Amino acid sequence: MAEIDIVSKHLIQTYPADFARFALQRDDIQDVKVLDTEQPSVRRPDSLLRVCIGGKEVLVHHEFQTTDSTDPPMPRRMAGYIGRLIERYGLPVHSYVLYLRPNTGRRDPGYYIQEHPDHLVVIRYKVLRLSQLPGQAVLDSGSVGLLPFAPLMQPPAGQAEAAWLEQCVAKAWDMPLARSVKADVLTGLTLLSDLVYNPQTITAIVSKEYLMDLMRESSFAQYLTQQAREEGIEQGIEQGIEQGIEQGIRESIQEVLELRFQPEAMRRLAARLGAIDDVPRLKQLFRAAIQVPSLEAFRLLLDQAE
Repeated sequence: MAEIDIVSKHLIQTYPADFARFALQRDDIQDVKVLDTEQPSVRRPDSLLRVCIGGKEVLVHHEFQTTDSTDPPMPRRMAGYIGRLIERYGLPVHSYVLYLRPNTGRRDPGYYIQEHPDHLVVIRYKVLRLSQLPGQAVLDSGSVGLLPFAPLMQPPAGQAEAAWLEQCVAKAWDMPLARSVKADVLTGLTLLSDLVYNPQTITAIVSKEYLMDLMRESSFAQYLTQQAREEGIEQGIEQGIEQGIEQGIRESIQEVLELRFQPEAMRRLAARLGAIDDVPRLKQLFRAAIQVPSLEAFRLLLDQAE
């Protein structure tokens, strides 16, 4: 899911110290630097940080996973990452795989072993399944970078999932942050929540007008808009001038939603879009398609249009 990748990498690059402390489980880190992970002709790590602990430099490597890696399996991938990082930097490497969905990473052993009698190789890394970690600790820490991931973590004992998501949203809203920062945190939280919560739950909690207005200003929403343009989505609108402007906008809406959500689910809405012949309304729906947190939220907007 491209937008999950975008959100995760943006947050760790913007708040690297939060992630370093979270992974290493210690506060005595200094001089945190984000390193460029671009490596020609090889798979690039999701994030690489150089940090100082007790006067010594180490590397902290993060991989964000929404699925189980099978080609190659995660242990082989991590062995490749770690080997290349040791070769390039010559520093101790602390590697972590963060599994964002509850049903992923269950079979990841956290190590790669080459079991050859004369050439034993063992490479270890840490597996962090967010659904098994206490989310309240993140809320209490006030770590801005980690807050969007809190809904993916364990709620306090006895608390329902919906109540936990609502608590996380309220925490993000109440934090004394600059408006642009708050917009990114809330939008990132909403997008990540789609990995765990059903669309109706998310929509019920975040579809308040004051939240939606703020999230439309986020850098994530702006990036998705730019991405849509780069993918030629808006070309559908321009072509619609010749072929029928209404149909051009409808096709653009469908392409955006198919890129962001499940194509099959989107196709079931095609007939409803086809019944709307008001050009200004279709343009509003196009803008909404780029920004809505879920397909269910878009359905609610369609209900209002009919």
